Amino acid sequence: MNRLPSLLLAAASLLIGAAASAGTLDQVKARGSLICGSNVGLAGFALPDDQGVWKGLDVDECRAIAAAIFGDPAKVKFLPINAKDRPTILASGEIDVLIRNTTWTLSREAAGMFFTGVDYYDGQGFMVRKKLGVDSALKLDGASVCIQQGTTTELNAADYFRAHGMKFEPVVFATDDETVKAYDSGRCDAYTTDASGLYAERLKLAAPDDHVVLPEIISKEPLGPSVRKDDVQWFQLVQWIHFALVTAEEDGVTKSNLEDKLKSDNPEIRRLLGVEGKFGEGLGLSNDWAYRIVKAVGNYGEIFERNVGEASPIKIKRGLNALWSQGGLQYAPPIR
Repeated sequence: MNRLPSLLLAAASLLIGAAASAGTLDQVKARGSLICGSNVGLAGFALPDDQGVWKGLDVDECRAIAAAIFGDPAKVKFLPINAKDRPTILASGEIDVLIRNTTWTLSREAAGMFFTGVDYYDGQGFMVRKKLGVDSALKLDGASVCIQQGTTTELNAADYFRAHGMKFEPVVFATDDETVKAYDSGRCDAYTTDASGLYAERLKLAAPDDHVVLPEIISKEPLGPSVRKDDVQWFQLVQWIHFALVTAEEDGVTKSNLEDKLKSDNPEIRRLLGVEGKFGEGLGLSNDWAYRIVKAVGNYGEIFERNVGEASPIKIKRGLNALWSQGGLQYAPPIR
């Protein structure tokens, strides 16, 4: 009998907590801006330029959300977050969404980081100095390896060396910047992180051409946005904004031809741009939400090319990040 009040109190607390944690879209609208958790600085993905303007693939995904909500890609604030702090800061409510080259894993999702999809398919690799004479990661037995703390990189490296009967000396640092500087100073024989990061960070080295990325990819690193698990509408909104970017590329809708595409007879394009149907309503957005996105940042292919692709200093090939129709994995469900 005495347990009933306690049970009722516990149930009420759960309901209050659920109500308090819901309504992210309403909170963002009331605030007047999106708060996006970002990398502290990774070329091609999230890095302020000389004027302090954030640029990169992840940055553009954040701006796409702001454009869909407000019609203004500038209504977003970026909060740089170190790798080890990602789960706690997302859970705390300090940010609305985390788009920070973060790998989708079971343990992270079980801990409350709900991934909405994959904006970049990656895999972990190794970089060494050319003078070391190493042309394969299988020749790194006994090497010292610079690694960032609190990342899947740390776990993958241990698994790789163990699986191949090799030993290595992990030299661990709290931040990516510290890790890269340590490798550049000669503290380690090799540096390991996602392959995209290797190409990006090589640009920071004192003599980039003296270093080579080894051919082995030792892991699957599906990188994507994550949100808290307590708001289904917000999850769907972030998810479908990426799908809209991919769909726009599939349909040939670009920033430059957007206005002409509004006159298209193609029913798929008309649904995408809000000319037909009311597909924004289910997301809590206006029906021209995807039009706003493309007008602000272009389609997924445009975002990729200017930030990390052949048109950028990093020059990464599309590879797995090409559209499914071109041999890649980028694929979006239909808007209908």
